[in-house]
Amino acid sequence: MASTSAEIVAFLLTISGWVLVSSTLPTDYWKVSSIDGTVITTATFWANLWKTCVTDSTGVSNCKDFPSMLALDGYIQACRGLMISAVCLGFFGSIFGLVGMKCTKIGGSDQNKARIACLAGLIFILCGLCSMTGCSLYAHRITSEFFDPSFVAQKYELGAALFIGWAGASLCIIGGSIFCFSIAENSKSPRRAYAYNGAASVMSSRTKIHNSVPDKTSPKHFDKNAYV
Repeated sequence: MASTSAEIVAFLLTISGWVLVSSTLPTDYWKVSSIDGTVITTATFWANLWKTCVTDSTGVSNCKDFPSMLALDGYIQACRGLMISAVCLGFFGSIFGLVGMKCTKIGGSDQNKARIACLAGLIFILCGLCSMTGCSLYAHRITSEFFDPSFVAQKYELGAALFIGWAGASLCIIGGSIFCFSIAENSKSPRRAYAYNGAASVMSSRTKIHNSVPDKTSPKHFDKNAYV
């Protein structure tokens, strides 16, 4: 019962993390910067993995999509590949996790379900590592440009999408680790069954020995004159 509850918690954690990781791809604010006037913010610059935009004080946005994938910087291409891989791994991990849970009726025996759940945990851990690496690589580029005194172009700060990606990656890693421990919990069950069978065999052997011993107190047969 405890392992079943742990698997349910792990499944909820991993699904929540996968949803957060998936939501970072269309999120606008991977990096953000602003130009402040004397009273209000005059313009806000922001960018993600697909485009770069500027929003003025009236709320009007002008965006420019990245023209060609081959002309992009290497870190953006790497972040795209890592985040898309994380989303795909989370999709397959959710399917394996649903099949490997004890509360479902698919997947075969308990040992097979434990192996499938462990595989789902490994997939989710890999999903979290991909998302963590992609967000950290993008954040490293932002911070290195921000603290570089020789960098004269527009400097950006960390956007909300990076923190969402880190949170989702952490949930995937934690939930995947709990899934991996489920195979250790299921490996103990055959030992308990073996001890129980041994006890049953001992009791059955004692019963056989007891039944094989002849009863020495045989009933006495009295003659009819004995009742007179």
